[in-house]
Amino acid sequence: MSATIRPAGALAALTAALAALTAAFALTACDTGPAAAPDAAVPPCRTASLTWRLSLLDGDAGRPGADRADARLTAVNRGPGACLFTGYPSLEIHNGKAESIVGTGSGHPAPLALPGEAAVTVGLRYTPRGTEGAGTWCVRQHHAVVRAPHDTRAAVVPVEDAHGKAAVLDACGETIAMAAPRRAANGS
Repeated sequence: MSATIRPAGALAALTAALAALTAAFALTACDTGPAAAPDAAVPPCRTASLTWRLSLLDGDAGRPGADRADARLTAVNRGPGACLFTGYPSLEIHNGKAESIVGTGSGHPAPLALPGEAAVTVGLRYTPRGTEGAGTWCVRQHHAVVRAPHDTRAAVVPVEDAHGKAAVLDACGETIAMAAPRRAANGS
């Protein structure tokens, strides 16, 4: 007696497997986690509706052998509603009309929805003046110029120390490295 091949059974199993795979892809595409597509109804954050702070952080700066210093740029949404922070903010520190240093980040950070009073922070790393290899392209400034991502209007932000007192940013090089923006724990 010869074996009987039942293509209908094999076809049904293959169809069921493809249906399960298609459902899995559909669930992945509808994910509402942090990588999900932003709500198109939420307007982009604008510089004027954000309260900005540039704080130098206590750390290795000023210690012998320290070659990098840290700072943090914070923006709090003070606008009438939620906004979408989509990318890196613009950061420029000018030394008069001479040298300037700009903030640069790598990659494309995920958009962040900021409800009212929510904050976003961007970690900054720079080379302090006087460190080995700092070079001569340096700025010494008590304020910076910032812009929300994709906005043309700027705001001037004073530099503060880690305790909120007026400070001076003394940095060398052509760029300040920016970490990807992230939501802050609170709006302060």
